[in-house]
Amino acid sequence: MVLVPGGGLFMGSDDFYPEERPAHEVRVTSFLLDRAPVTVAQFARFVDGTGYVTVAERSPDPRDYPGVDPEVLVPGALVFTGSDGPVPLHDPSRWWTWTPGASWRSPEGPGSDATADRADHPVTQVCHDDATGYARWTGKRLPTEAEHELAARGGSSGTAYAWGEDRVPDGRHLANTWQGAFPWLNTAEDGWAGTSPVGSYPADAYGTVDLIGNVWEWTSDRWSARHPDAATSPCCVPADPRTPHRGRERPRDAFVVKGGSHLCAPEYCLRYRPAARQPQDRDSATTHLGFRCARNVGRHP
Repeated sequence: MVLVPGGGLFMGSDDFYPEERPAHEVRVTSFLLDRAPVTVAQFARFVDGTGYVTVAERSPDPRDYPGVDPEVLVPGALVFTGSDGPVPLHDPSRWWTWTPGASWRSPEGPGSDATADRADHPVTQVCHDDATGYARWTGKRLPTEAEHELAARGGSSGTAYAWGEDRVPDGRHLANTWQGAFPWLNTAEDGWAGTSPVGSYPADAYGTVDLIGNVWEWTSDRWSARHPDAATSPCCVPADPRTPHRGRERPRDAFVVKGGSHLCAPEYCLRYRPAARQPQDRDSATTHLGFRCARNVGRHP
């Protein structure tokens, strides 16, 4: 783990997507953060040591799906399958496919084997409960949204991207993201069409890698469609904030994910930025979602 020094953070952004607003100042206490996302090999040790079965590997409870034929309620997860050509970008069903048998071991479904050829890649197909289960096993926890954003800025503040204002400075890709026309043409100019081994891109000033790009990362914060307006009050600066539920919103069992992924493209998902955020249903498992752990300073397993 690496030490992320606490301090002030100008959290969010008024310049991009609505859910990032309003930009506001917070203070975050120093904490420890995993240098990299949890890898397939690390997650395999957790499963081998505990016998844990991920949500994607369990048969759905028919009581949660009234009216659905129980025979179709089989273990599985969402797999990115892309499209054959341009499609409307408001319909994710054009590029996501529910795939029986998909799991952290077989991210694309039967026939794929992450333990054999992607042991040093971030583990995927893990839902929020899977991530918190691993974190407890290691004596850690998931980071808060504010902690993740502070760490992703790498000691800098105010720039659109973690490394500055240019998305691709001097033509150099500094994170694993999508190049080409989403979701049907990935030119993989950065060398990777899917996930990449952790640490394939430069570390930030704190020594962390892949906080931006590669895979989205779970946080411990429940989803709210925007930051609270009260956060901009001049009377005080929130300390170690947690995103509250806003009463006007329809309740949703979703959490904030941060960092963007290898599927983020400028015309569809310009979210490989520290301020960017997105909701993910608690029981969702996908091929572009992983996690890393945090711990309070001074705590040991």
